[in-house]
Amino acid sequence: AKSLLRKTMPVARRVLGEDNETRILTRWIYADALYTDPGATLDDLREAVTTLEDAERTARRVFGGAHPLVTMLESKLRCAGAALVAREVSAIR
Repeated sequence: AKSLLRKTMPVARRVLGEDNETRILTRWIYADALYTDPGATLDDLREAVTTLEDAERTARRVFGGAHPLVTMLESKLRCAGAALVAREVSAIR
């Protein structure tokens, strides 16, 4: 899924535009695939968080803070951030 989405996301951006809902959802799915992978590296987790932060910012600007997509992205961002912190802490130990 990750490699397919890495190839698809630039095409979606070019065809649909940065602010398209499908493009935002594609970035969410990509980030989810990164951080839920049991073999995810620290770099994967960092990329997931960065991708979700950017998608959440875009969705908030396009749809407003009360939109359900923004709420879901905020929730996923908290989960991905928690996974990143947990992995960073375990890497220190």
